[in-house]
Amino acid sequence: MAPAKSAVDSAETPLLGHVGDSTAVKFPSVRYTDKYSGLAPHEIAVLLEQVETPDIKTSFFSAFRFATAKDSFLVSLAVTLAVIEGSIKAIMPIMFGVFAQNFIRYIQSQEFYSYYGGYENFVSSNATFHNISNFDRINFDSKLYFESSDYNSTMIPEYVSPDDFQRQANKDSIYFIYFAIVEFVTSYFATFILNDRGEILAARIRKNYLASIMKQNVAYFDTVGTGEITTRISSDTLTIQDGISEKLGYLISFCSTFVCSFIVGYSLSPRLAGFLTIIAVLIVASLYFVSTRMTTLYRNASNGGSSGGSIIDEMLSSIRNVQAFGIQERLAAKYDYYSAVSQKFAQRAGFYAGSITGLAWLGLYLDDAMVFWQGARFLINGQISLIALVTILPSMVQGLLAITAITPHVRAVAAATSAINKIFTTIDRASAIDSSSQSGLMLPNVEGNIELKNIKFIYPSRPDIIVMQDFNLQIKAGSTVALIGASGSGKSTIVGLIERFYNPVGGQVLLDGVNIKDLNVKWLRQQVGLVSQEPILFSGTIFENVAFGLVGTRHACATEIEKRELVEEACRQANAMSFIDFLPKGLDTHVGERGFLLSGGQKQRIAIARAIVANPKILLLDEATSALDTKSEGVVQDALDRASKNRTTIVIAHRLSTVTNADMIVVMKSGVILEKGTHEELIARRGAYYELVQTQNVQHHVDDQAQTDMDDTPETDFVEAMLDEKVALKEQANERWSKEDERSMLDESKESSQLLLAPSNTGKSISSVVASNFVHHEERRYSVIEIGKFLYELSLPEKNINIAALVCAVIMAAGYPYNSLIYSDGVDALGEYPDVDRMNQRLLKDIILYLIMGAVELIFPILTVGLFTYAGQRLVRRIRLRTLRQIARQDISFFDRSENTAGALTFAISKDSGAIEGLSGVTLGQIVSSLIMIFGGLGVGLVVGPKLAAVTSPCVPLLLAAGFYKFYLLAKHQESIKTEYAKSSSYASEAASSIKTVAALTREDDVVAAYASTLDTLYHSGRRQNSNSAALYGVAQALVYLTQCLMFWYGSNLVRTDGYSVFMFFVCLIAIVNGSQYGSIVFSYAIDMAKAYDAAGNIKRLYDSTPIIDAWSDDGIVPPNVQGNVEFKNVHFRYPTRLNVPVLRGINLSVKRGQHVALVGASGCGKSTTIGLIERFYNPLSGQVLLDGQNISTLNISAYRSHIALVQQEPTLYSGTVRENVKYGSLDPEVSDEKMMDVCKQANIHEFIMSLPDGYDTMCGSKGSLFSGGQKQRIAIARALIRDPKILLLDEATSALDNESEKIVQAALDNAAKGRTTITIAHRLSTIQKADIIYVFENGRVLESGTHQELLANKQKYYELVKLQALEKNAR
Repeated sequence: MAPAKSAVDSAETPLLGHVGDSTAVKFPSVRYTDKYSGLAPHEIAVLLEQVETPDIKTSFFSAFRFATAKDSFLVSLAVTLAVIEGSIKAIMPIMFGVFAQNFIRYIQSQEFYSYYGGYENFVSSNATFHNISNFDRINFDSKLYFESSDYNSTMIPEYVSPDDFQRQANKDSIYFIYFAIVEFVTSYFATFILNDRGEILAARIRKNYLASIMKQNVAYFDTVGTGEITTRISSDTLTIQDGISEKLGYLISFCSTFVCSFIVGYSLSPRLAGFLTIIAVLIVASLYFVSTRMTTLYRNASNGGSSGGSIIDEMLSSIRNVQAFGIQERLAAKYDYYSAVSQKFAQRAGFYAGSITGLAWLGLYLDDAMVFWQGARFLINGQISLIALVTILPSMVQGLLAITAITPHVRAVAAATSAINKIFTTIDRASAIDSSSQSGLMLPNVEGNIELKNIKFIYPSRPDIIVMQDFNLQIKAGSTVALIGASGSGKSTIVGLIERFYNPVGGQVLLDGVNIKDLNVKWLRQQVGLVSQEPILFSGTIFENVAFGLVGTRHACATEIEKRELVEEACRQANAMSFIDFLPKGLDTHVGERGFLLSGGQKQRIAIARAIVANPKILLLDEATSALDTKSEGVVQDALDRASKNRTTIVIAHRLSTVTNADMIVVMKSGVILEKGTHEELIARRGAYYELVQTQNVQHHVDDQAQTDMDDTPETDFVEAMLDEKVALKEQANERWSKEDERSMLDESKESSQLLLAPSNTGKSISSVVASNFVHHEERRYSVIEIGKFLYELSLPEKNINIAALVCAVIMAAGYPYNSLIYSDGVDALGEYPDVDRMNQRLLKDIILYLIMGAVELIFPILTVGLFTYAGQRLVRRIRLRTLRQIARQDISFFDRSENTAGALTFAISKDSGAIEGLSGVTLGQIVSSLIMIFGGLGVGLVVGPKLAAVTSPCVPLLLAAGFYKFYLLAKHQESIKTEYAKSSSYASEAASSIKTVAALTREDDVVAAYASTLDTLYHSGRRQNSNSAALYGVAQALVYLTQCLMFWYGSNLVRTDGYSVFMFFVCLIAIVNGSQYGSIVFSYAIDMAKAYDAAGNIKRLYDSTPIIDAWSDDGIVPPNVQGNVEFKNVHFRYPTRLNVPVLRGINLSVKRGQHVALVGASGCGKSTTIGLIERFYNPLSGQVLLDGQNISTLNISAYRSHIALVQQEPTLYSGTVRENVKYGSLDPEVSDEKMMDVCKQANIHEFIMSLPDGYDTMCGSKGSLFSGGQKQRIAIARALIRDPKILLLDEATSALDNESEKIVQAALDNAAKGRTTITIAHRLSTIQKADIIYVFENGRVLESGTHQELLANKQKYYELVKLQALEKNAR
């Protein structure tokens, strides 16, 4: 069977153009006198084009830019059908006029002739009036209806017999059935098509937005956070979809009703319609002004929400750091600031939205008053017939009622228009370095000669700092060049220039003599392999991640078998197969989002394999082995040395032992080359390089005997694969259970006496038995009542505001049932004609009441919608903040689950709070009003006309049932697509946050295609639900006409048999049928209600969850006087997401107060797990972790963590200033600047910060993107030191530092460690030689422990590691 054609990624979909095709506005000529001062105009232009996004002009119709011819045809068809649907509502009043005249003529006839004892008696006693017997029944339904007189020349009413009256009523009632059929067909197809095309067009907008994001130059992301991108692609595109789907159809339908009502009015009485038009023009002009202002306010509110999204993403993607420092509340407060901005604008917009409804109601009642005033005058003067008058009146009412109903839909379109501007501003942005462009040279043969010529470089996000000035460097083809120097010296800048992540403001970067600006960007990057300091993997298998290195190369179209061979070979060269081979699924093992299921060393080796798999001509290694353990580093370094042959290789390294064989070593400082040459040449000069070598104490000749003693078995790699805390996956649990338990049983049985933990009677280890007791709980579902109660409890702080809004809503909605009384009295008063005085007397009262109601209905909708919006926005802000706090409160294991990625959670907060917001304000006001109209109308009808109301009111529940079932289907659909939406958002977030890696791999097209595929799945899964939903809407609309049919037919019977008056009939008609028709609008919000129901369920489910390790809890002992003694007693541990994989197997270690303890061992041996248990990110399965002899599980978690500071291997900074980031480490947010500067000096970062123009107020960028790795690490160390902790945890804390900085920072850390307990994880063993105790980990156990000298004397594992790093001259 042929595969289904992709609706999203259609071949007809317009493709994104390159820079030349972009519609982005060109940068204006502006004079910059602040941060750009001192730069030449052309330099300013180079910087601006890389960072600024010019505003563009968009409109609502921009949402249809990516529509194909088929889409345009279908949307046009849907719009036409919506127009027809709306016009039917405008035509219906003609039938009202027909029935009204028939009723009046029949009642007048019966009253007149009954006075004379009946028609026969009247004829026999008044033979002169013989002409009356000639009543022409044929003309009863002809154009005579529209003539000016209902009386014959003698002013005697024409006789209408009961049978003739009923016969005509039956005939006219049939028209309502025809209208019902047309209404169902038009409303069904209009709604379905718009929903269907809206889904597709929104998906294409998402796809093109992501495609535009992927092609942007890297500097763009220095100012735009990943969270903002996630919010835009999820929340804002949903807003656009909402505005171009069924709500657009409702808006068009109501507008059609409004326009057609005036057409009907002009066709019957141009003069009267002219008067009404004056009112309508004033109302519409007011509406335009109000809606324009409302759109602006919603746009500002949207901007605040998107900015806050970046904070959420930063916070959740570094949740371990956040929980370790206890800064959840500070970051949440920062997010709340942006929510407050959004709230302020949205609240103001709510009152403008209410003004739309109020103005529409004012226009309605002014029109009614005008019709009864001027219409009666025209009737008396013979300028209009009674039937024309009673037709114009309901027609104009229907038109203005339509205007009152469009407010929420105008809001949806206005919000969509605002979102369109933000989305398309990015889509149309012309990237300064466009990877999607097809232009540029592609050299037939690449040798690999690189030259940086007279380079002047400034980072676009920091234009006041010159990084390089007149920089020159030549790199010959096939040579290996090492770049070394202090952090911030410009080493990584060179990599960025060669990859063309940035453009220099002056000079050239040449490849084989050709300026790389003249080369095709994508082709250039395909010639380069890059391994970054912080390796980035993508969600997928190991095979897929390595194969990404083949994208765009000649191997891209190779067969699966050929690709697998290339991947396996690359993994072998990178020493990755040693742990991959022991995974149950091998290369097909899933790595998790951003590779979080693998250790740092494993990720690094896979990244290296990915870089070399395509055999690139140029290889860039930016600290490629920094995350590897000693043994792996040696093997991988050998592999890299081999891979460097016959290709140009540029190496950035802090470990000088890795670059001694380079053809040229370039020593840099502050963007200047201090010296260059080979290792031997530079050593002989005894310059800067020599000093660095002495600092690192590198020994170049390793004792041969020691080398032969090294155990080169794969055991370490086996342990690394099986025990690493991040390797195995939940999906592999069933496959690995029996194998792991058997191995675990054997291993632990051997050492049971030593570990004091015997296997259980079941034949499994105790840790296996404990793990098996964990039960996965099904996700709870909540009923509508539970959700309603939950939302009520959430909104209790706004109780008084909501009560006031509800009272206003009751008054506003009660106006319509009351209007039925005034309207019916007015129609009945017209029946007094030709008794002009009595008619005018009654109409005057009705006109005055209409004017009073107009004033009331202008004020109270503004108050209703405004107050509901005010309360709703407060609720939404509180939900957003509480949801973020509740998520940040969860156990770390919560974030280990694949469905809880940072991108998915950011999307969930945005989507769920947005859904609650969509139900608040104007929508909630409309829903409350509609329900009051329905049930208030029933009450009025039952009082005035009980028989007619009793027969027709059962139709109302049918209408409500159709709407409720639509809500039910949509709620189920929202639940079913939730996972796919989260998956697509997570994918987009992952790609955007890893943009440098994506760009280096030229994966842009691949990322967009994969994302489009998930969108296509979403589209196809929702099509049936769209059809069912549209059908139910059509049924609900058709039921209105069928109810009217019953009303007119049975009402005619009651007029004929029970003496019902025109007043009684029209009260029931207006109050029940029209009230229900207007009230049925409530179900046009079914999708809003469904989304809100699903969102509230998600939020309640989260709120109901209480983590095991709860930072909010006041339980537990607050340690009074912490000394800093840490002890592990027989600790066994398995990660909650992989309970079948043992990680720690009976760990015993002791750290005394003030000691400096180091943990060493192969990657994945459990070192970081130990740190995690000390931080109490997890609880051990068995055994105890003790602080000063007390089990930490009995301590208050917040008080406990306040005595600990953590510095991780991959430093985490947050958007904001350096000052904020350093102070995040302090328990006191108001810590003095003096103390802050003091710890920065200790971390060797103070001088650098002060050299920046803004000093400590310098912005760090999203996730610290504006600083180098070493700079970020030093700020992170300062953040830890300002805490003045009793226990200091250093997880590779100096791994990102250059030699000079490492020595200074290490001295600072040694000094800081005095008087406090310090636990260090290090691969660089030179940093822990002075440790009091060194614990060597292997196989999840402590293999040996002692001081540096003691362990060397043992000549076991530690001795081997030292020999590998050549640290000791006498280690033999």
